[in-house]
Amino acid sequence: MTLHFENRHDHVQSIIEAALDAADPAGAVRRHLRRDGRQLLIGEHRYDLDRGRVFLIAAGKAALSMGRTALDILQDELAAGVIITKQTEPGQPRRYTATVGGRAAVAVYEASHPVSDESSVRATAAAIDLLEETAPGDLVLCLISGGASALLTQPHIALEQWQRLTQALLESGCTINELNSVRKQLDNVKGGGLARLAAPAATVSLILSDVVGNPLDVIGSGPTAANPESPAEALTVLHRYHIAGVLIPEVWKSVIDRLTNPRSVTSLARFEELEVENVIIGDVHIAANAAADAARQLGFDDRFLTAHLQGEAREVGRVAAALARDAPTGACLLLGGETTVTVHGEGTGGRNQELALSAAISLADAHELALATFATDGEDGVTDAAGAIVTGQTAPRAEAAGLNPQEYLEENDSYNFFLNLEKETGRDYLIRTGPTGTNVNDLLIILSYEQ
Repeated sequence: MTLHFENRHDHVQSIIEAALDAADPAGAVRRHLRRDGRQLLIGEHRYDLDRGRVFLIAAGKAALSMGRTALDILQDELAAGVIITKQTEPGQPRRYTATVGGRAAVAVYEASHPVSDESSVRATAAAIDLLEETAPGDLVLCLISGGASALLTQPHIALEQWQRLTQALLESGCTINELNSVRKQLDNVKGGGLARLAAPAATVSLILSDVVGNPLDVIGSGPTAANPESPAEALTVLHRYHIAGVLIPEVWKSVIDRLTNPRSVTSLARFEELEVENVIIGDVHIAANAAADAARQLGFDDRFLTAHLQGEAREVGRVAAALARDAPTGACLLLGGETTVTVHGEGTGGRNQELALSAAISLADAHELALATFATDGEDGVTDAAGAIVTGQTAPRAEAAGLNPQEYLEENDSYNFFLNLEKETGRDYLIRTGPTGTNVNDLLIILSYEQ
């Protein structure tokens, strides 16, 4: 089968659609949750429905899809539940009720992401209130997906201080693991806090992972996982990224007071006394393998290189460009993971768009190569794009149109670079999927065509 460079957008679209279909959260829940008579099967675990009541807590960008699927399966066996998902309209959080078996059972809250706000705190308070009803023999089924760290929160410091700290960390270039190292020490529901609040009930979590390597204590800041870290490790992160220099003294003092207070340390031994199980039901491997299958059906020689792609987005972009230049004709290289951006400029963008812009600069004048990178949740930074697609002609065309790619990169303004380039050339560069309802990291696609 002859692969034509001019069809690259169609090829990328087919590969993206396959990846997103495979990462569908409803399908993941159905594969791991089912009823067998009076037994509830959750992964490899069995729960006797006559033992007690079942409560549901779902939090994350995929919470609504995961929660509704669980409702269909549990039906009248569900006593009550709370679903916390990302708000559909910025600044306009909603609360409504989902029904099961013809009766109201689950309160749905929309909250703010990536920085928590009052709606996040209110929704979490409702979840905590629900957990106060649990008794021995009950089961709390938790559905955790990417975004839960912001949506499910009860910070130990004032909300405004929490917001300033989160924003500073998001702009620092720290990894999600490092960000959550800090958040786990400063929040009542993180680092196993939700499981402690659910006791004496048993807790089982079905988890859609958006973190490289699937560390249970990092995904969603580990609301039902033991936190192996100490406040000292959170302090190390804060000092490593010079957070004190970007926070007002009042906020910094509150953070330090909490992290240096011996009474704030949660005992790992106490957590191990709880009845808790965590089950990973989906991650970037599933999306990448489906993308590889789609590429193979198109006629590419598919090669899944890694699911652990990390690093500064612009640096990874240069490496990705080098991989593209060395890729054999007819190859589709796939890499999954999540990069970071250290914000120095005043522009608008996201890690995938910055990676793509950096790659475009390094790919200048390369022939018959295409590189696309996108966030599987459809949201790359605070933009309406999931990522971008570039070729060896992207940077030269930009310069011909009077756009300086390097200047946009230095300003962290990748979104406006691609937006302006689209206006100047009439070509599509930004990938717009809209919110996908799932979140399993990012996927980088490199396509090599015959020259």
